[in-house]
Amino acid sequence: MHDTDFFPGIADLDNPQLQAELQAVNDAKTKPQGSLGRLEELALQLGRILGTTRPVLVQPQMVVCAGDHGLVKRGVSAYPQDVTWQMVENFLADGAAVSVMARQHGIDLTVVDCGVAHDFAPRHRLQVRKIAYGTQDCLAGPAMTREQCLQAIRNGMELVQALPGNVLMLGEMGIGNTSAATLILTRLLGAPLINATGPGTGLDQAGVQRKLEVLQQVLDAHPDAVQPLDVLAAFGGFEIATMTGAMLQAAAERRVILVDGVIVSSALLVASRIAPQVLQRCVYAHRSGEPGHQLILDALHARPLLDWGMRLGEGSGAVIAWPLLESACVMLRDMASFSSAGVAEKSA
Repeated sequence: MHDTDFFPGIADLDNPQLQAELQAVNDAKTKPQGSLGRLEELALQLGRILGTTRPVLVQPQMVVCAGDHGLVKRGVSAYPQDVTWQMVENFLADGAAVSVMARQHGIDLTVVDCGVAHDFAPRHRLQVRKIAYGTQDCLAGPAMTREQCLQAIRNGMELVQALPGNVLMLGEMGIGNTSAATLILTRLLGAPLINATGPGTGLDQAGVQRKLEVLQQVLDAHPDAVQPLDVLAAFGGFEIATMTGAMLQAAAERRVILVDGVIVSSALLVASRIAPQVLQRCVYAHRSGEPGHQLILDALHARPLLDWGMRLGEGSGAVIAWPLLESACVMLRDMASFSSAGVAEKSA
């Protein structure tokens, strides 16, 4: 068996008949056609993903994947590695941004230990899928073995299989994971590293320059890592690989995938190289303040819903954008038509 045989089958959602029905329902609403702008586009997209002219979003899931990175020892982050496990505790204690906003909107939150350099006590909402206590230093060798990479992908698939609902939002936590995402997107897109490298958790100008130099050395150390799974294994991390598997499974189950910032998008970039149909299920929550995110959005021809300069991670951008999806569905499903409301349509 080839090591990619376990990937789920993902159907093409192209359906001209459904598209025409959705457009007709939208155009019949009591409004000038197109007057709700992007909201109308979003409503049609959600209808296409869910396969209905009356889309209902059910039990949305926020899954925050956490993992540590061996490259941190090279000084690529402004924060120490212990912040990863400390923030996991903060998520579970409902103190983090994504935690309070998920609670605000009634979104189920699951936190996954994909490979944190710490042992956690069992907790409600905590899933332990630890591959190892952090990835290896990818300047000295691959961040993950191929077997570890594939196991993390499997873990993400299994996590989604066990979750209810038809919407998946992903967040992440891992000191050093902006560097991992930058390496992945740079190699897969063939983009100049200098255009993709940002401050991450808050590096100053000298810190960004040091990070740039280290990342260039890492890229030079892995010239043969060009295929998506090889790139993922070479640069890490466990949380990115787990999110890759989660997206593949969510797409196979025809769930809406609400995409957050640069790190989640780097996982999507890998998933889309494995199965391009994943992109048909994606709604892009926001444009991150990290420069590499714009490169991914451009490559995927993606139009984010928000552009607020956010770069926190955690899935915070996705949960902030969530109410827009709810409004789009309510508009398409519940808003009256000209005929049902007895309102005269536009004169010919």
